[in-house]
Amino acid sequence: MTKQIHLAAHFPGVNNTTVWSDPRSGSHIEFGSFAHMARTAERAKFDFLFLAEGLRLREQNGRIYDLDVMGRPDTFTVLAALAAVTSRLGLAGTINSTFNEPYEVARQFATLDHLSGGRAAWNVVTSWDAFTGENFRRGGFLPQEERYERARTFLRATWQLFDSWQAGEIIADKASGVFLAGADAGRFRHADAHFDIGGRFNVPRSPQGRPVIFQAGDSDEGREFAAASADAIFSRHGTLEDGQKFYADVKARLAKYGRTPDQLLILPAATFVLADTDAEAAELARVVRRQQVSGPTAIAFLEQVWNRDLSGYDPDGPLPDVDPAPGENTVAQGRASVRMYRDPHTVAAQWRARAAVRRLSIRELVIEVTGRQTFTGSAATVAEQINMLVQADASDGFILVPHITPGGLDEFADTVVPLLQERGVFRPDYEGTTLREHLGLAPLEAS
Repeated sequence: MTKQIHLAAHFPGVNNTTVWSDPRSGSHIEFGSFAHMARTAERAKFDFLFLAEGLRLREQNGRIYDLDVMGRPDTFTVLAALAAVTSRLGLAGTINSTFNEPYEVARQFATLDHLSGGRAAWNVVTSWDAFTGENFRRGGFLPQEERYERARTFLRATWQLFDSWQAGEIIADKASGVFLAGADAGRFRHADAHFDIGGRFNVPRSPQGRPVIFQAGDSDEGREFAAASADAIFSRHGTLEDGQKFYADVKARLAKYGRTPDQLLILPAATFVLADTDAEAAELARVVRRQQVSGPTAIAFLEQVWNRDLSGYDPDGPLPDVDPAPGENTVAQGRASVRMYRDPHTVAAQWRARAAVRRLSIRELVIEVTGRQTFTGSAATVAEQINMLVQADASDGFILVPHITPGGLDEFADTVVPLLQERGVFRPDYEGTTLREHLGLAPLEAS
């Protein structure tokens, strides 16, 4: 059976794609940028706009990353504003379960779902480093197993809050100005190792009942969390072989939770570079990657694995002869590459061998190892690449990350989307009004 492709747009909040030097690149704070991308995504009939969030500016050795996004507008404020300038597009936000509280988050998402008419989605994430924790009263961080346990109980607590109002339970008597509800409407009680809360939730049941739940963890714990609780999981496995392995692994976990494969979507992030011909697109893609990875960025990335100050090395020169420093990583302060590469000595040896065979400089190597799935070519080629991966069960669709903000999605919407629609694998128009309907997910019943 031919699968329908799901497409979404990602507005970066933690930057690793934006080409700042391009004159078309705009603000990541002005509302016009968010509105432009959201309207383009809705015009193209995308499922949702995904707003990433960083709780602290990324820095290393006290210096903010040289190509990083400057500023992190509040997720709920932006999504609520976008609800007013869109009518069908889903609105997905990353909200942290480590440094927030269930009542507050549930109230904000229930409100967003009401304001948008049932288009809210929550990307549930955890924070794992003291670097971020310094911004919060509790500070510190939790070990991985405790992070996911807190996330699980956090999510269950919010579900109790969302479900504390039954559909249609509130009745408004306009003549008398009195609102009537069941005696137990909004009442909740939740107690576990992380939370001990009880009271009355003050937002009636929203159009979707609860927001659509996204999850982005790639670890075994993250995959289990998604299989148990999420409606969609973000993936970094966008190529055919890796994508199929990830797809099969996560879908196979659903049965133990009484769920079927269609109840969890696999959505890798992907960039794209379009041009009139495949050759022109390939050349443009090489230029874009060099603009995304500057010399200082390459050195900073290498320092995260080497756990040393490498500022004296030439980014256009060879990799360091010195081995990674042992012990706690004090250079990276818990940054992503350290979590991803847990055996730095092995990684360093592999990268040296790769660089030697291909005669790669530090910058050239970092460009290669930090690359994500990228669709490159003419509109026809990119449409074929996307459709092939979805039909081959490497994904259910893609979350597209333009390298130009906010107008980088326009060309894709105008050239690739019509070709997918002609193939019959992407909707010509929205068929429902809620995000759950866009994603093909069944309506929720209160638990």
